[in-house]
Amino acid sequence: MSADRRRDGVDLDAEREVDLRSSWERISARWWLPVGGLVLGAILGVLVSVGSGDVYRAEALIYLGQPFTPAGGGQLQSLQTNPKTVSEIVRSEAAIRTAANAADMRPGALRGNVTSTAVVQPGQVARNFTPLVQIEVRGPTKVKAEKASNSFADTVVKQVVPYIQRKMELLKEQIANNERQIEDIADRIASANEQQRLASSDDSLTLAEKLLISTNSNATINAAEQRRGEVVANLDSARQLLSLAENVELSRVVQPAVAVRTSATSRRNAAAVGALAGLLLGAVAALLADPWLRRRSTAAD
Repeated sequence: MSADRRRDGVDLDAEREVDLRSSWERISARWWLPVGGLVLGAILGVLVSVGSGDVYRAEALIYLGQPFTPAGGGQLQSLQTNPKTVSEIVRSEAAIRTAANAADMRPGALRGNVTSTAVVQPGQVARNFTPLVQIEVRGPTKVKAEKASNSFADTVVKQVVPYIQRKMELLKEQIANNERQIEDIADRIASANEQQRLASSDDSLTLAEKLLISTNSNATINAAEQRRGEVVANLDSARQLLSLAENVELSRVVQPAVAVRTSATSRRNAAAVGALAGLLLGAVAALLADPWLRRRSTAAD
């Protein structure tokens, strides 16, 4: 290794150390060049960000929902629970064209200007399922940005709700059927009570006939009451499942988009990039100043 580091009696490591030291000395001697480049670069970066114009940012907040089994006993894996669902939909050509038509924009103006971000708690892993998602759109005007963002939100919701919508339809049918059954049971009980009342006041009937009619009426009423209890329990269960579907499982737009004006280029980022570029250019200028001045002096002589 030492032989490789020494060639023709020259220590390469020593040469490298001398070069680095001389470079640093040249930069230190003309420190005002890197400092001036840093300041000038930061100023130019801010000017570029100001001159780049403003755009409008609109964010729509959607709730994907959490689907459960038909009986509400366990969670299901579906489009709603896939963490990639929203990002894939908003990047799809169909969704972009739909939003472009809604906002009266060209599809190309939306590509690259749409992002989806999961709303997570501190410490929560974003790649896991998160029901709250923000859809952000940047557009040239307030109205266009809002319409495009709301269009993407509506498209996502429509794509993921079919299972819950069908579940809600079936639950509503079950509730309506249970309510009809309760009305029919109430009519049967009222009819049996009326029959029992008429029999008790009919003097043409014998005591045995009255007792038979009363026994049959009581049996009908008891069976109807038992059946009504079962139907009421089913009705309460269906209503609870419908409430769960409407408030927990169903996807919806929580907050429609409202656009705000923002700079097309972040002033802070532009200033940082400009300052770094100016610092590097100033350092290069400081390194090249001595050789350039020597060549100029030699040419003058």
